[in-house]
Amino acid sequence: MQDIRILGIKAESGRWFYVIFGLIINICLGAIYAFSIFRAPLEKLWDITATESGLPFMIFLAMFAFAMPFAGNLMQKWGPKTTMFLGGILVGIGWIAASFSTNINSLTLLYGVIGGTGVGIMYGAPIATSAKWFPDKAGLAIGLTVGGFGLSALITAPIIKQLIGSVGPLSTFLYLGIAFLIILIILSIPYKFPPEGWKPAGFIAKTSSNPTSNSIELDREEMIKTNSFWALWLTYTIGCFAGLMAIGISAPAGKEVGLTHEMAALAVSLYAIFNFLGRPFFGWLTDKIKPKAAAILSFLIIGGASLLIYGVREKIIFIIGFCLLWLNLGGWLAIAPTATKIFYGTKFYGKNYGLVFTAYGTGAITGVLISGQIKDLQGSYFSVFPFVAVCSLIGIIVALFFLNNKKLNSN
Repeated sequence: MQDIRILGIKAESGRWFYVIFGLIINICLGAIYAFSIFRAPLEKLWDITATESGLPFMIFLAMFAFAMPFAGNLMQKWGPKTTMFLGGILVGIGWIAASFSTNINSLTLLYGVIGGTGVGIMYGAPIATSAKWFPDKAGLAIGLTVGGFGLSALITAPIIKQLIGSVGPLSTFLYLGIAFLIILIILSIPYKFPPEGWKPAGFIAKTSSNPTSNSIELDREEMIKTNSFWALWLTYTIGCFAGLMAIGISAPAGKEVGLTHEMAALAVSLYAIFNFLGRPFFGWLTDKIKPKAAAILSFLIIGGASLLIYGVREKIIFIIGFCLLWLNLGGWLAIAPTATKIFYGTKFYGKNYGLVFTAYGTGAITGVLISGQIKDLQGSYFSVFPFVAVCSLIGIIVALFFLNNKKLNSN
């Protein structure tokens, strides 16, 4: 067997560098999750509404999601490193250019479109790399890799708050953009896929809990003909709708229950811990109990948390409920990529998960629009939570009957 090494270390050990680097990369990419801290300063700066201040967040996440299928095609041709170079450059340009915005529309274009596209191009490569290097621990490796995205707000929220207070919101985009550009380019350099068919020493291709995960290799065209793809896409959309809606309104909704600006910023950092924990936890859980059971558990928690927030409306319950919503958004960002690997294999993973990930963009658009419109029409964000609970019930039904890979073709 060929002696494969990563940064001079045998691949069985060196592959963990990709998990560590992927986590750091995703901390940079995930700074969008602290965007709610920008909203009040931007509303004051440009005298805009809550719906308008959410536009850059919504467009950023939409471009992030809908660039993923394109990025999957690039990975098939270029490999992860070159794809990540392109994405990292666009991320940096997007954040830096945002500092020159003159109104919410130009910020949406520069930050939302350019920065969001860059994240969409870069995001999938560390995930695909971990999936290919960890055939034995895919859920855990993917969960830790994407964990940085959820952990990001814990680190970036206080930095953003401090920078906004000292240099204003626009210069904050500039300073972070320069830092992200440097970090992302440097960490992309060692990325590569393993040779075709590589397995860690001693690994036997058997999966008692997921018996078909190593025997099925479906390309994108075959994947979309399966019942499981559409079920996965719809449940992923619902999970992301609830989580991204919560992320987008965390700071302003917190003020409705009496959280000060400082308390709201600290709460966002707390939520980020749960968002991070949701990824390795649900990734590990999906390996153990299969995607269907993990999805149903997630929707039960989302529905319960939504009803709790809506019914009680007290500070401590609000914080607990939002912790659970952030936990489950992190969970879905591990359930969906792990399910993609289990259901459709790793050969076409980048292309396949790129398409599955468009559910994230759909969830982002619906979450931001619905929450913003409810706030502008009714003066409160809270009326959205019964709707989230109903969506969770729909998610449970879809997962129960269709989220499996027993029937591979819907025809």
